[in-house]
Amino acid sequence: MKKTDPKKLEEFIRVDHAGERGAIKIYEGQLLALSTVVKNNDLKEMIKDMKEHEQEHCNFFEDEIRKRNIRPTKLLPLWDLLGLGLGFGSTILGKKATMLCTASVEEVIDGHYKNQIDQIGPDEIELKKNIIKFRNDEINHKDIAYDNGATKEGFYTIIDKVIKTGSKLAIKISEKI
Repeated sequence: MKKTDPKKLEEFIRVDHAGERGAIKIYEGQLLALSTVVKNNDLKEMIKDMKEHEQEHCNFFEDEIRKRNIRPTKLLPLWDLLGLGLGFGSTILGKKATMLCTASVEEVIDGHYKNQIDQIGPDEIELKKNIIKFRNDEINHKDIAYDNGATKEGFYTIIDKVIKTGSKLAIKISEKI
C-alpha cells in the first residue's frame, strides 16, 4: 500500500485551503460589484450559488487544518485582498470577463486537483474522495461560466493568461509559505 507523502499532504491541504478561501473572496468581490456598480440579478444569483460550493470546500479544508495541526499559508491576507480585487475588477469589465474569471481559475484548479488525486494514496481515502468531489464542482463551475458568456477571444485572451498565471503562482507560493 502506497502511503501518501506527509510533506506533500501538508502542502496539499495548505494550498487547497488558501485556494478555496481565495475563490470565496473572488466571488465576494464579484458580488460587491454586482451590488454597487453593475446591476445583473441573474448573474448575482449564479455567483451566490457557486460561492456556496466554495464555502463548503473551504470549511472542509479548515477542518483538516485544525484536525491535522497544519499551518495555513502566511499569505492569506494578501490572497484575500487580491481575490476581492480580481472579483470586483473582472465584474466591472462586464459579464464576459466575470465568467472568464471563473472559467480561467477553474481550469487551473481542475489540473491542480487532478495532480493531487493522482498522488494521494489509499491511506487518505476520505481526503481523496472529497478532492474528487470538489474537482467535479469546479469543473461544473467552469462549464457554467462558458455556458454564460466566458470567452478567450480578442482582449479576453490576455485576461485569461493573467488570471491563470496568477493562480498558478499563488498555488506554488501557498504550498511552501
